[in-house]
Amino acid sequence: MNSIVPGAMMAKESAEAIDVFAKTATQDVSLPKLDAVHAIYTIARGSSDAAANILSYEFMRELGVPVTSLPPSVFSIGKGVSMDNAAALVVSQSGASEDLVRSAKGAAARGAKVLALTNIPDSPVEAAADATIAIGAGAENAVPATKTVVGSVAAGMALLAGIDSNYDAKTSAEALSSAPSALPDADALRAAFLRARHFFVIGRDTGFGAAHEVALKLKECCALHAEAYSASEVLHGPLQLATNPLMVLIMDTGQADIQDSLDQAEARFTAVGCDVHRLRVTDLIDTEIKPAAAAAYLLALVYPVILETALAMGLNPDAPETLSKVTQTT
Repeated sequence: MNSIVPGAMMAKESAEAIDVFAKTATQDVSLPKLDAVHAIYTIARGSSDAAANILSYEFMRELGVPVTSLPPSVFSIGKGVSMDNAAALVVSQSGASEDLVRSAKGAAARGAKVLALTNIPDSPVEAAADATIAIGAGAENAVPATKTVVGSVAAGMALLAGIDSNYDAKTSAEALSSAPSALPDADALRAAFLRARHFFVIGRDTGFGAAHEVALKLKECCALHAEAYSASEVLHGPLQLATNPLMVLIMDTGQADIQDSLDQAEARFTAVGCDVHRLRVTDLIDTEIKPAAAAAYLLALVYPVILETALAMGLNPDAPETLSKVTQTT
């Protein structure tokens, strides 16, 4: 489906992201018994994988069990792996990608409790899952996912609250509902995006997943080269790329324990002449919110800037020419 006005669908849908978050994060969920689960494996692709990355840090912090990504190909083209005493968290906006359907079925067959975050009711992924938490974003027609990504993070937080009754998603949802809906320096950031041709997007903890999503959106919407890194990992070999013109965007979720790492990365890249920009949740919200919510909020703020950048470049972000809404892979 193509919009008559370029970017109109993405603009409308990204503007709904915070409302989706507030509704979805506070939903009640019904879960199978998970007492025997000693590890959680996320299975997703694209923007859903970025949301899964955000959630992995939140789940590890709150539950104290390892959470890591498992490639869908392990089940979609391979024979699978043992999933005894494990849960598979499948994140799929459509719930229809064949490799994720095979993964959900394969993980269940190898002993996993399968939990799904999906946006389309009665999808094949949902049919294969022990429990499904609705993303609840409604129809999303623009090819680049926006409100469904933010909604996926919110659904994961609702899932976490269902597992651990002490986990408070409601306070974060309330804080985002009343938070600024746009970056105060959005025009300056858009101008920086338009000047740049190569990007590092940097974060730590849940901000690392947000960095992955922003880098993906710069590729999808603007055809710009962007890479996501941990603020720690980027100071190894990748730092050498700063000897060429490079814009660095730091996604700062505001956690006290990541500030030294982000400060160091900011200082190093600034010292070698990079165009460095840092987005801080704490500059916009006084209430302490969950790190996953902070990452989702940063995404909601950056999506409109990427949209405006694409339009300024003469592109239609609603329908990038090489992409489609549902990508079928193996």
